[in-house]
Amino acid sequence: MSKMNAVGWFDIYVDDLDRAVDFYETVLGTELEAMGDPTGESQMMSFPADMSIYGAAGALTKSPHAGPGVGGTIVYFSVQDCAVEQARVEDAGGQVIRPKFSIGEFGFVALCQDTEGNIFGMNSMQ
Repeated sequence: MSKMNAVGWFDIYVDDLDRAVDFYETVLGTELEAMGDPTGESQMMSFPADMSIYGAAGALTKSPHAGPGVGGTIVYFSVQDCAVEQARVEDAGGQVIRPKFSIGEFGFVALCQDTEGNIFGMNSMQ
């Protein structure tokens, strides 16, 4: 039996989808894409993804069954230098919780809070 990565998809739950899309597009310097929800119950905006390559794909999701919040799961976005994206967080309406810090051989991390109250991380090797 072959090994698999533990995560195959993530949802970041939001209250205001447009506000959250603006935040992540600004901070990460990318464009999210509208996607259909297979259940028809949620609105979803997908992060850029290629399901055939390494790493997990995911979306911002507005759902009647779940909401945003602090202290549960933290998603870490892979970036070139997390200080660059960290510098965009406050202007985009978020908050830097722990500025860029070393995690030794695994590079650097910045911990932030988005416009919806979710904590997320950014990880880079430089």
